[in-house]
Amino acid sequence: MSLLDTLEPVFRLLPEIKPPETAPPLKKKLMWSAIALLLFFIMGRISIIGLDSARAGYLSEIQTILASQMGSIISAGIGPIVLSSIILQLLVGAKFLDIDLGNPRDRARFQSLQKLFSIILCFFEAAAYTITGTPLLAMPGMMALVVLQVAFGSIILLYLDEIVSKYGIGSGIGLFIAGGVSGVFFWRVFRPGITIGDPGGVILQFIGSLSTGANFLLLLPILVAAAIFAIVVFAEGMHINIPITMGTRGMGGRFPVKLLYVSNLPVILAVALFANLQLWAEIMKGIPIINQVMATIAWATNSPFNLFQDILVRITQEGFFPAMAFMGPQIFQAFTYMIVLIICCIIFGIFWVQMGGQSPSAVADQLQRSGMYIPGFRRDKRIIEGILNRYIPTITILGSIFVALLAGLGDMALSGLSSGTGILLTVGIVYRLYEELAKEQMMAMHPLLGKLFG
Repeated sequence: MSLLDTLEPVFRLLPEIKPPETAPPLKKKLMWSAIALLLFFIMGRISIIGLDSARAGYLSEIQTILASQMGSIISAGIGPIVLSSIILQLLVGAKFLDIDLGNPRDRARFQSLQKLFSIILCFFEAAAYTITGTPLLAMPGMMALVVLQVAFGSIILLYLDEIVSKYGIGSGIGLFIAGGVSGVFFWRVFRPGITIGDPGGVILQFIGSLSTGANFLLLLPILVAAAIFAIVVFAEGMHINIPITMGTRGMGGRFPVKLLYVSNLPVILAVALFANLQLWAEIMKGIPIINQVMATIAWATNSPFNLFQDILVRITQEGFFPAMAFMGPQIFQAFTYMIVLIICCIIFGIFWVQMGGQSPSAVADQLQRSGMYIPGFRRDKRIIEGILNRYIPTITILGSIFVALLAGLGDMALSGLSSGTGILLTVGIVYRLYEELAKEQMMAMHPLLGKLFG
Protein backbone atom coordinates (compact mmCIF):
# COMPACT_ATOMS: atom_id res chain seq x y z
CA MET A 1 0.00 0.00 0.00
CA SER A 2 1.40 3.38 -1.03
CA LEU A 3 1.59 6.51 1.12
CA LEU A 4 -1.30 8.07 -0.81
CA ASP A 5 -3.47 5.00 -0.20
CA THR A 6 -2.66 5.13 3.53
CA LEU A 7 -3.53 8.82 3.81
CA GLU A 8 -6.71 8.58 1.72
CA PRO A 9 -9.02 8.64 4.81
CA VAL A 10 -7.19 11.72 6.11
CA PHE A 11 -7.58 13.49 2.77
CA ARG A 12 -11.36 13.10 3.03
CA LEU A 13 -11.33 14.95 6.37
CA LEU A 14 -9.55 18.00 5.00
CA PRO A 15 -11.80 21.02 4.44
CA GLU A 16 -12.07 21.76 0.75
CA ILE A 17 -13.39 24.63 -1.33
CA LYS A 18 -16.04 23.11 -3.56
CA PRO A 19 -15.34 23.87 -7.23
CA PRO A 20 -18.06 25.75 -9.13
CA GLU A 21 -20.50 23.63 -11.09
CA THR A 22 -20.27 26.05 -14.00
CA ALA A 23 -17.48 28.49 -14.80
CA PRO A 24 -18.29 31.80 -13.08
CA PRO A 25 -18.51 34.92 -15.27
CA LEU A 26 -15.56 37.28 -15.46
CA LYS A 27 -17.13 39.88 -13.15
CA LYS A 28 -17.58 37.31 -10.38
CA LYS A 29 -14.02 36.07 -10.83
CA LEU A 30 -12.72 39.61 -10.44
CA MET A 31 -14.94 40.08 -7.39
CA TRP A 32 -13.61 36.95 -5.65
CA SER A 33 -10.01 37.90 -6.42
CA ALA A 34 -10.58 41.41 -5.04
CA ILE A 35 -12.20 40.02 -1.86
CA ALA A 36 -9.27 37.64 -1.30
CA LEU A 37 -6.74 40.46 -1.78
CA LEU A 38 -8.69 42.75 0.58
CA LEU A 39 -8.79 40.03 3.25
CA PHE A 40 -5.04 39.57 2.84
CA PHE A 41 -4.41 43.27 3.55
CA ILE A 42 -6.80 43.21 6.52
CA MET A 43 -5.05 40.17 8.00
CA GLY A 44 -1.74 42.00 7.69
CA ARG A 45 -3.13 44.66 10.05
CA ILE A 46 -4.45 42.26 12.71
CA SER A 47 -1.91 42.11 15.54
CA ILE A 48 -1.19 38.88 17.37
CA ILE A 49 -2.75 38.63 20.83
CA GLY A 50 -0.17 37.77 23.50
CA LEU A 51 2.85 38.90 21.48
CA ASP A 52 5.58 40.66 23.47
CA SER A 53 7.61 41.85 20.47
CA ALA A 54 8.36 41.07 16.84
CA ARG A 55 11.54 41.67 14.88
CA ALA A 56 9.92 43.71 12.13
CA GLY A 57 13.19 43.94 10.20
CA TYR A 58 13.82 40.19 10.28
CA LEU A 59 14.25 38.97 6.69
CA SER A 60 12.53 42.23 5.73
CA GLU A 61 13.38 41.96 2.02
CA ILE A 62 11.99 38.43 1.85
CA GLN A 63 8.87 39.10 3.92
CA THR A 64 7.08 40.81 1.04
CA ILE A 65 7.91 37.91 -1.28
CA LEU A 66 6.48 35.46 1.24
CA ALA A 67 3.38 37.69 1.65
CA SER A 68 4.07 37.99 5.37
CA GLN A 69 3.78 40.87 7.82
CA MET A 70 5.82 40.34 10.97
CA GLY A 71 3.79 40.84 14.15
CA SER A 72 0.46 40.14 12.42
CA ILE A 73 -1.43 36.86 12.11
CA ILE A 74 0.24 36.35 8.70
CA SER A 75 3.77 36.48 10.15
CA ALA A 76 4.59 33.18 8.43
CA GLY A 77 2.77 34.21 5.24
CA ILE A 78 2.82 31.74 2.38
CA GLY A 79 6.18 30.33 3.55
CA PRO A 80 4.76 26.97 4.76
CA ILE A 81 2.64 26.60 1.62
CA VAL A 82 5.57 27.16 -0.74
CA LEU A 83 7.93 25.04 1.39
CA SER A 84 5.55 22.07 1.24
CA SER A 85 5.49 22.38 -2.54
CA ILE A 86 9.31 22.45 -2.66
CA ILE A 87 9.75 19.40 -0.43
CA LEU A 88 7.15 17.31 -2.24
CA GLN A 89 8.60 18.28 -5.64
CA LEU A 90 12.00 17.06 -4.47
CA LEU A 91 10.53 13.80 -3.16
CA VAL A 92 8.67 13.16 -6.41
CA GLY A 93 11.68 14.12 -8.52
CA ALA A 94 13.94 11.78 -6.52
CA LYS A 95 11.32 8.97 -6.84
CA PHE A 96 10.84 8.72 -3.06
CA LEU A 97 7.15 9.23 -3.77
CA ASP A 98 5.81 6.96 -6.48
CA ILE A 99 3.22 9.26 -8.02
CA ASP A 100 2.13 9.45 -11.64
CA LEU A 101 1.22 13.11 -12.07
CA GLY A 102 -0.21 12.34 -15.50
CA ASN A 103 -2.88 10.23 -13.80
CA PRO A 104 -5.86 12.46 -12.76
CA ARG A 105 -6.52 10.41 -9.61
CA ASP A 106 -2.88 10.52 -8.51
CA ARG A 107 -2.72 14.25 -9.29
CA ALA A 108 -5.80 14.93 -7.15
CA ARG A 109 -4.40 12.89 -4.27
CA PHE A 110 -1.04 14.62 -4.62
CA GLN A 111 -2.78 17.99 -4.27
CA SER A 112 -4.49 16.70 -1.13
CA LEU A 113 -1.13 15.54 0.20
CA GLN A 114 0.33 18.97 -0.51
CA LYS A 115 -2.54 20.64 1.35
CA LEU A 116 -2.13 18.31 4.35
CA PHE A 117 1.61 18.88 4.45
CA SER A 118 1.11 22.66 4.14
CA ILE A 119 -1.22 22.67 7.17
CA ILE A 120 1.31 20.66 9.20
CA LEU A 121 4.09 23.08 8.21
CA CYS A 122 1.89 26.04 9.17
CA PHE A 123 1.90 24.84 12.78
CA PHE A 124 5.54 23.75 12.58
CA GLU A 125 6.83 27.10 11.32
CA ALA A 126 4.59 29.04 13.71
CA ALA A 127 6.11 27.07 16.57
CA ALA A 128 9.63 27.61 15.21
CA TYR A 129 9.01 31.37 14.96
CA THR A 130 7.66 31.59 18.51
CA ILE A 131 9.40 28.98 20.67
CA THR A 132 12.85 30.20 19.66
CA GLY A 133 11.86 33.85 20.10
CA THR A 134 13.06 34.48 16.54
CA PRO A 135 11.44 36.51 15.17
CA LEU A 136 8.36 36.43 17.47
CA LEU A 137 8.58 36.70 21.25
CA ALA A 138 5.44 35.70 23.16
CA MET A 139 4.40 36.98 26.58
CA PRO A 140 4.77 34.49 29.47
CA GLY A 141 2.07 31.83 29.27
CA MET A 142 0.86 33.02 25.84
CA MET A 143 3.12 30.96 23.60
CA ALA A 144 0.50 28.39 22.56
CA LEU A 145 -1.99 31.13 21.71
CA VAL A 146 0.59 32.97 19.57
CA VAL A 147 1.50 29.75 17.72
CA LEU A 148 -2.17 29.03 16.96
CA GLN A 149 -2.76 32.53 15.60
CA VAL A 150 0.27 32.45 13.29
CA ALA A 151 -0.57 28.94 12.08
CA PHE A 152 -4.22 29.76 11.39
CA GLY A 153 -3.17 32.92 9.56
CA SER A 154 -1.20 30.88 7.03
CA ILE A 155 -3.98 28.27 6.80
CA ILE A 156 -6.46 31.02 5.93
CA LEU A 157 -4.08 32.18 3.17
CA LEU A 158 -3.96 28.58 1.92
CA TYR A 159 -7.74 28.48 1.53
CA LEU A 160 -7.91 32.01 0.10
CA ASP A 161 -5.49 30.80 -2.57
CA GLU A 162 -7.80 27.87 -3.26
CA ILE A 163 -10.80 30.22 -3.56
CA VAL A 164 -8.96 32.39 -6.07
CA SER A 165 -7.78 29.41 -8.12
CA LYS A 166 -11.35 28.02 -8.37
CA TYR A 167 -13.51 31.14 -8.38
CA GLY A 168 -11.14 33.99 -9.22
CA ILE A 169 -8.48 35.01 -11.69
CA GLY A 170 -4.94 33.65 -11.58
CA SER A 171 -3.33 32.50 -8.33
CA GLY A 172 -4.08 33.70 -4.81
CA ILE A 173 -0.44 33.35 -3.84
CA GLY A 174 0.52 35.49 -6.82
CA LEU A 175 -2.05 38.14 -5.84
CA PHE A 176 -0.74 38.27 -2.27
CA ILE A 177 2.86 38.61 -3.42
CA ALA A 178 2.03 41.33 -5.95
CA GLY A 179 -0.12 43.20 -3.43
CA GLY A 180 2.53 43.07 -0.72
CA VAL A 181 5.42 44.10 -2.97
CA SER A 182 3.45 46.92 -4.62
CA GLY A 183 2.32 48.32 -1.27
CA VAL A 184 5.84 48.41 0.15
CA PHE A 185 7.32 49.85 -3.08
CA PHE A 186 4.90 52.77 -3.37
CA TRP A 187 5.11 53.52 0.35
CA ARG A 188 8.91 53.74 0.27
CA VAL A 189 8.87 55.91 -2.87
CA PHE A 190 6.07 58.35 -2.00
CA ARG A 191 5.97 58.19 1.81
CA PRO A 192 5.44 61.62 3.39
CA GLY A 193 7.57 62.79 6.32
CA ILE A 194 5.60 61.73 9.40
CA THR A 195 7.64 63.40 12.13
CA ILE A 196 10.08 66.31 12.36
CA GLY A 197 13.38 65.23 10.86
CA ASP A 198 11.81 62.35 8.95
CA PRO A 199 13.08 62.72 5.35
CA GLY A 200 10.10 60.76 3.95
CA GLY A 201 10.24 58.56 0.88
CA VAL A 202 12.73 58.51 -1.96
CA ILE A 203 11.02 61.30 -3.91
CA LEU A 204 11.01 63.67 -0.94
CA GLN A 205 14.64 62.76 -0.14
CA PHE A 206 15.69 63.59 -3.70
CA ILE A 207 13.81 66.90 -3.64
CA GLY A 208 15.48 67.72 -0.33
CA SER A 209 18.92 67.02 -1.80
CA LEU A 210 18.44 69.60 -4.58
CA SER A 211 19.35 72.45 -2.25
CA THR A 212 22.78 70.96 -1.47
CA GLY A 213 23.48 69.28 -4.80
CA ALA A 214 21.19 66.70 -6.32
CA ASN A 215 21.92 63.16 -5.14
CA PHE A 216 20.98 61.18 -8.24
CA LEU A 217 21.99 57.92 -6.55
CA LEU A 218 18.69 58.16 -4.67
CA LEU A 219 16.88 57.66 -7.96
CA LEU A 220 18.93 54.59 -8.94
CA PRO A 221 16.50 52.08 -7.34
CA ILE A 222 13.54 53.62 -9.17
CA LEU A 223 15.41 53.45 -12.49
CA VAL A 224 16.37 49.82 -11.80
CA ALA A 225 12.75 48.95 -10.97
CA ALA A 226 11.61 50.59 -14.23
CA ALA A 227 14.32 48.68 -16.13
CA ILE A 228 13.23 45.34 -14.63
CA PHE A 229 9.64 46.16 -15.56
CA ALA A 230 10.61 46.93 -19.17
CA ILE A 231 12.88 43.88 -19.50
CA VAL A 232 10.23 41.47 -18.17
CA VAL A 233 7.51 42.89 -20.42
CA PHE A 234 9.88 42.63 -23.42
CA ALA A 235 10.93 39.08 -22.46
CA GLU A 236 7.28 38.01 -22.13
CA GLY A 237 6.92 38.69 -25.85
CA MET A 238 9.95 36.57 -26.83
CA HIS A 239 8.83 33.17 -28.08
CA ILE A 240 9.26 30.47 -30.68
CA ASN A 241 6.19 29.70 -32.77
CA ILE A 242 5.47 26.06 -33.59
CA PRO A 243 2.98 25.78 -36.49
CA ILE A 244 -0.15 23.77 -35.73
CA THR A 245 -3.27 22.86 -37.69
CA MET A 246 -6.74 22.37 -36.26
CA GLY A 247 -9.75 20.54 -37.61
CA THR A 248 -10.37 18.57 -40.75
CA ARG A 249 -10.04 21.64 -42.96
CA GLY A 250 -6.58 22.32 -41.67
CA MET A 251 -7.14 25.73 -40.10
CA GLY A 252 -3.66 27.10 -39.41
CA GLY A 253 -2.35 28.46 -36.13
CA ARG A 254 0.71 28.68 -33.92
CA PHE A 255 1.71 27.30 -30.55
CA PRO A 256 4.09 29.78 -28.84
CA VAL A 257 6.87 28.51 -26.56
CA LYS A 258 7.89 31.59 -24.56
CA LEU A 259 11.31 32.40 -23.16
CA LEU A 260 9.57 32.74 -19.77
CA TYR A 261 7.90 29.37 -20.24
CA VAL A 262 8.11 28.61 -16.53
CA SER A 263 7.14 32.18 -15.61
CA ASN A 264 8.57 33.33 -12.26
CA LEU A 265 7.73 30.19 -10.28
CA PRO A 266 11.36 28.98 -10.01
CA VAL A 267 12.29 32.25 -8.27
CA ILE A 268 9.33 32.03 -5.87
CA LEU A 269 10.34 28.50 -4.87
CA ALA A 270 14.06 29.32 -4.62
CA VAL A 271 13.57 32.45 -2.50
CA ALA A 272 11.10 30.67 -0.21
CA LEU A 273 13.67 27.90 0.26
CA PHE A 274 16.37 30.49 1.05
CA ALA A 275 14.11 32.20 3.60
CA ASN A 276 13.47 28.92 5.40
CA LEU A 277 17.17 28.04 5.39
CA GLN A 278 18.01 31.41 6.95
CA LEU A 279 15.28 30.90 9.55
CA TRP A 280 16.70 27.51 10.51
CA ALA A 281 20.22 28.93 10.63
CA GLU A 282 18.94 31.46 13.17
CA ILE A 283 17.16 28.78 15.19
CA MET A 284 20.21 26.47 15.34
CA LYS A 285 22.70 29.05 16.56
CA GLY A 286 23.15 27.21 19.83
CA ILE A 287 24.21 23.89 18.25
CA PRO A 288 27.96 24.18 17.44
CA ILE A 289 28.46 21.75 14.51
CA ILE A 290 25.07 22.24 12.88
CA ASN A 291 25.32 25.99 13.47
CA GLN A 292 28.49 26.27 11.38
CA VAL A 293 26.98 24.31 8.48
CA MET A 294 23.71 26.26 8.59
CA ALA A 295 25.58 29.57 8.90
CA THR A 296 27.50 28.75 5.71
CA ILE A 297 24.30 27.82 3.91
CA ALA A 298 22.59 30.99 5.14
CA TRP A 299 25.56 33.07 3.93
CA ALA A 300 25.41 31.49 0.47
CA THR A 301 21.64 32.02 0.18
CA ASN A 302 21.59 35.60 1.48
CA SER A 303 21.72 38.33 -1.16
CA PRO A 304 23.99 41.31 -0.35
CA PHE A 305 21.26 43.91 -0.79
CA ASN A 306 22.31 47.45 -1.77
CA LEU A 307 25.65 46.13 -3.11
CA PHE A 308 25.70 48.25 -6.28
CA GLN A 309 24.92 51.51 -4.50
CA ASP A 310 27.50 50.79 -1.80
CA ILE A 311 30.13 50.16 -4.47
CA LEU A 312 29.25 53.38 -6.33
CA VAL A 313 29.41 55.44 -3.13
CA ARG A 314 32.82 54.01 -2.19
CA ILE A 315 34.20 54.49 -5.70
CA THR A 316 33.10 58.13 -5.54
CA GLN A 317 34.73 58.61 -2.15
CA GLU A 318 37.86 56.43 -2.35
CA GLY A 319 38.51 55.55 -5.98
CA PHE A 320 37.97 52.33 -7.92
CA PHE A 321 40.70 49.98 -6.61
CA PRO A 322 40.42 50.83 -2.87
CA ALA A 323 36.64 50.50 -3.14
CA MET A 324 36.83 47.11 -4.86
CA ALA A 325 39.37 45.86 -2.31
CA PHE A 326 37.13 46.91 0.58
CA MET A 327 33.99 45.42 -1.00
CA GLY A 328 35.75 42.17 -1.98
CA PRO A 329 33.98 39.92 0.59
CA GLN A 330 30.54 41.27 -0.38
CA ILE A 331 31.30 40.81 -4.09
CA PHE A 332 32.39 37.21 -3.45
CA GLN A 333 29.17 36.58 -1.50
CA ALA A 334 27.16 38.09 -4.36
CA PHE A 335 28.88 35.80 -6.88
CA THR A 336 28.21 32.74 -4.68
CA TYR A 337 24.60 33.74 -4.16
CA MET A 338 24.03 34.14 -7.89
CA ILE A 339 25.46 30.68 -8.64
CA VAL A 340 23.28 29.05 -5.95
CA LEU A 341 20.19 30.98 -7.10
CA ILE A 342 20.68 30.00 -10.75
CA ILE A 343 21.17 26.31 -9.91
CA CYS A 344 18.07 26.25 -7.68
CA CYS A 345 15.96 28.06 -10.28
CA ILE A 346 16.98 25.58 -12.98
CA ILE A 347 16.10 22.62 -10.74
CA PHE A 348 12.74 24.07 -9.72
CA GLY A 349 12.01 25.14 -13.29
CA ILE A 350 12.51 21.58 -14.57
CA PHE A 351 10.41 20.13 -11.73
CA TRP A 352 7.62 22.63 -12.29
CA VAL A 353 7.41 21.88 -16.02
CA GLN A 354 7.02 18.19 -15.22
CA MET A 355 4.49 18.71 -12.43
CA GLY A 356 2.53 21.61 -13.85
CA GLY A 357 1.34 19.86 -16.99
CA GLN A 358 3.77 21.82 -19.20
CA SER A 359 6.10 19.02 -20.22
CA PRO A 360 6.35 18.05 -23.93
CA SER A 361 4.29 14.94 -23.23
CA ALA A 362 1.54 16.82 -21.38
CA VAL A 363 1.36 19.59 -24.01
CA ALA A 364 1.27 17.00 -26.82
CA ASP A 365 -1.68 15.31 -25.05
CA GLN A 366 -3.47 18.64 -24.71
CA LEU A 367 -2.97 19.55 -28.36
CA GLN A 368 -4.09 16.13 -29.55
CA ARG A 369 -7.24 16.21 -27.40
CA SER A 370 -8.05 19.59 -28.94
CA GLY A 371 -7.84 18.12 -32.44
CA MET A 372 -4.58 19.87 -33.28
CA TYR A 373 -1.58 18.49 -35.11
CA ILE A 374 1.58 19.73 -36.82
CA PRO A 375 1.14 20.25 -40.57
CA GLY A 376 3.20 17.93 -42.78
CA PHE A 377 3.28 15.15 -40.15
CA ARG A 378 1.02 12.28 -39.21
CA ARG A 379 -1.51 12.88 -36.42
CA ASP A 380 0.57 11.12 -33.83
CA LYS A 381 1.20 12.34 -30.30
CA ARG A 382 4.78 11.03 -30.44
CA ILE A 383 5.59 13.30 -33.39
CA ILE A 384 4.19 16.37 -31.59
CA GLU A 385 6.09 15.41 -28.43
CA GLY A 386 9.32 14.91 -30.37
CA ILE A 387 9.11 18.39 -31.92
CA LEU A 388 8.22 20.00 -28.58
CA ASN A 389 11.23 18.22 -27.04
CA ARG A 390 13.48 20.26 -29.30
CA TYR A 391 12.40 23.49 -27.61
CA ILE A 392 10.74 23.11 -24.20
CA PRO A 393 13.67 21.61 -22.19
CA THR A 394 16.12 24.23 -23.54
CA ILE A 395 13.66 27.11 -23.04
CA THR A 396 12.98 25.91 -19.49
CA ILE A 397 16.66 26.13 -18.57
CA LEU A 398 17.26 29.44 -20.36
CA GLY A 399 14.13 31.00 -18.85
CA SER A 400 15.10 29.85 -15.36
CA ILE A 401 18.58 31.35 -15.73
CA PHE A 402 17.10 34.59 -17.06
CA VAL A 403 14.71 35.13 -14.14
CA ALA A 404 17.42 34.15 -11.65
CA LEU A 405 19.83 36.76 -13.07
CA LEU A 406 17.14 39.44 -13.18
CA ALA A 407 15.99 38.77 -9.62
CA GLY A 408 19.45 38.38 -8.10
CA LEU A 409 21.02 41.43 -9.73
CA GLY A 410 17.90 43.47 -8.98
CA ASP A 411 18.17 42.56 -5.29
CA MET A 412 21.63 44.13 -5.24
CA ALA A 413 20.60 47.32 -7.05
CA LEU A 414 17.30 48.39 -5.49
CA SER A 415 18.84 49.73 -2.26
CA GLY A 416 16.09 48.78 0.18
CA LEU A 417 13.31 50.24 -1.99
CA SER A 418 12.14 46.73 -2.74
CA SER A 419 13.88 43.60 -3.97
CA GLY A 420 14.68 42.55 -7.50
CA THR A 421 12.87 39.31 -6.83
CA GLY A 422 9.81 41.17 -5.58
CA ILE A 423 9.67 43.51 -8.59
CA LEU A 424 10.26 40.61 -11.00
CA LEU A 425 7.51 38.55 -9.43
CA THR A 426 5.07 41.46 -9.34
CA VAL A 427 5.58 42.37 -12.99
CA GLY A 428 5.29 38.72 -14.03
CA ILE A 429 2.17 38.19 -11.90
CA VAL A 430 0.46 41.31 -13.27
CA TYR A 431 1.38 40.32 -16.84
CA ARG A 432 -0.01 36.80 -16.30
CA LEU A 433 -3.15 38.34 -14.82
CA TYR A 434 -3.51 40.47 -17.94
CA GLU A 435 -3.11 37.35 -20.11
CA GLU A 436 -5.67 35.50 -18.01
CA LEU A 437 -8.15 38.34 -18.39
CA ALA A 438 -7.58 38.41 -22.15
CA LYS A 439 -8.10 34.64 -22.31
CA GLU A 440 -11.32 34.89 -20.28
CA GLN A 441 -12.67 37.54 -22.63
CA MET A 442 -11.72 35.46 -25.67
CA MET A 443 -13.42 32.36 -24.27
CA ALA A 444 -16.53 34.40 -23.48
CA MET A 445 -16.71 35.51 -27.13
CA HIS A 446 -15.74 32.12 -28.58
CA PRO A 447 -16.94 29.28 -26.24
CA LEU A 448 -15.40 26.56 -28.44
CA LEU A 449 -11.94 27.78 -27.40
CA GLY A 450 -12.72 26.42 -23.93
CA LYS A 451 -11.80 22.97 -25.25
CA LEU A 452 -8.22 24.16 -25.75
CA PHE A 453 -7.85 26.15 -22.53
CA GLY A 454 -9.88 23.85 -20.31
